[in-house]
Amino acid sequence: MTLRVGRIPFLVCAPFFFNSVGREKEFSEVEFVDGPPSAHSIGLRDGSIHLSPASSITFAQKPGAFVLSPVLCTSCSFEVRSVKLFSRYPIEELSGKRVRMTSQSKTSVTLLRILLEKRYGFRPEYVQGLAAEESDDACLLIGDLALEENERHRFAFSYDLGSLWQEWQGLPFVFGAWLISKDALQPHLRPVLDDYMARLENGIREFRENPSKALDVWLAKYPVNLSRPLIEDYFSFLDYHFTDERKHSLTIFFKLAAEMGLVETVPPMEFLE
Repeated sequence: MTLRVGRIPFLVCAPFFFNSVGREKEFSEVEFVDGPPSAHSIGLRDGSIHLSPASSITFAQKPGAFVLSPVLCTSCSFEVRSVKLFSRYPIEELSGKRVRMTSQSKTSVTLLRILLEKRYGFRPEYVQGLAAEESDDACLLIGDLALEENERHRFAFSYDLGSLWQEWQGLPFVFGAWLISKDALQPHLRPVLDDYMARLENGIREFRENPSKALDVWLAKYPVNLSRPLIEDYFSFLDYHFTDERKHSLTIFFKLAAEMGLVETVPPMEFLE
């Protein structure tokens, strides 16, 4: 049976997947499924994929269905740069204003709601969609779209959600976690899973040792409209280690989401052993 892996074609995920690009045949028992975090969250919940560095909120949306990698996540050193609120007004003035929420990541949407409603104490008018419209007062963008919007300077104000969380909670935020369906723990899949997870960790080390070479491979497959120096600098802000501090931060996020009724309960943290 094939291990189905959700591959996210965003720059932030290049360290996880660059060594599979163009080399898929070397992963003979793995099938890669490309798509945004929102699509992989659905795939994890309905069983069409086995694992992915998906939106971390997915773990709380189906309690007991997944385990987490104990060592890998997608986090940042204060600012993340690729999850941002772009606004025509200061964030404190968005009460009652029209805020477009990305359809690509439930975690980012949930985080922004927590920040606006819990930290700042108001609720704007939320609308769904991938890109900003002229009638929007603000929009939440993630991934490569956010990085590209940074360079356009079309909005008077922009807010990095990683920074807003860390200023408020004093902890780095975990945007993506490696969620692994418990179906992948069955005896016929477990050896494939263990081998793949080991290759993931090796890939991240390879990326850090020679990011330029890794990015050549990645950008040939998934190009972005950004300068190469900006792309390489972006990775100085990212951290892929799932530390105890980050695990604590994720638990706080789940608790706040549950308080707001955005998830039903705070799931116990279960890790791949």
